Amino acid sequence: MRGETGAHAEPDAGGQLSIGGLSRVTGIPIETLRTWERRYGYPVPGRKPSGHRVYSIASVPRLRRIAEALDHGLRASHVVPVSDADLDRLLETFPVAPAREPESRPNVVTDAALEDLLAAVAVFDAERLTAILRSKWSALGPIDFVTACVAPLVTAVGEAWAAGSMGVHHEHFLSERVSDLLRSFRAPFEERPVGPLVVFATLPGEMHGMGLQMVSLLLVVLGCRILYLGTEVPVQNLVTLGRDMNAEAIAISVSAASKPAMSERWIKQIRAELPRRTTVLVGGAGAPMARPGVDVLGDLEDVPTWARRFVEQWRARRPRG
Repeated sequence: MRGETGAHAEPDAGGQLSIGGLSRVTGIPIETLRTWERRYGYPVPGRKPSGHRVYSIASVPRLRRIAEALDHGLRASHVVPVSDADLDRLLETFPVAPAREPESRPNVVTDAALEDLLAAVAVFDAERLTAILRSKWSALGPIDFVTACVAPLVTAVGEAWAAGSMGVHHEHFLSERVSDLLRSFRAPFEERPVGPLVVFATLPGEMHGMGLQMVSLLLVVLGCRILYLGTEVPVQNLVTLGRDMNAEAIAISVSAASKPAMSERWIKQIRAELPRRTTVLVGGAGAPMARPGVDVLGDLEDVPTWARRFVEQWRARRPRG
């Protein structure tokens, strides 16, 4: 029954998803999808020009059928690698389950809530926008607030700008209001006296700092100490500061508006001039492909997993006493 690994490579079929998006539409945890990809060669990722993994929307029906088979008690090793025909035959052996009501997902921001946020941005209603976001912060908690509320809102405003229904002034308004909020939410966590120190910056000419703000909030919540430098930091200053402060990591955000060749050259320089023990973390739509000694995050949903592992490794290295 075991199928060939390449037998499940789907065509693009008109859409691509990040691994976080694939997880949301199939109900399969991100770590499970990664494990299957590593062990069984499925789901099969494609690559953006930046090197970030993306997954065809055509894989969704098969993954949902795999999840259904697992709900019946089958092992992933007996289900994920098999051919579509064998998977169908397996499912036919089980009785049809009664339809279930969809489970409540309080951590997901609804379309209606997103529309409320977009409406506030459209008319520059700072008070309304701030009130909704503060409410979501209280209801969702830090991680879901960033990944399931702020990130979709930023994306939606960018798409509205591209479609012509909003202008660059709307993006600037949103950026200023959200950045102020993220800084205020981050401040209490920055009083933490211990944790691996991470320096945050963008490269020269990179003025987009929203992604940097979101990731810095996630990392400080998950146990890191933060030194936030902001945008357009000269490379040599970043390297010198990283050394002088004994930073455990340098985090760099690269937007789609960056110049890829220049960004790659500067990241290569930073990696070469920092101590090997200092992690170089790069993320954003314009991030280059992974290289030795550089951790590249392809999606915001990847940040919590990376941060937890990073903090655990730092704790393991600390002298006991």
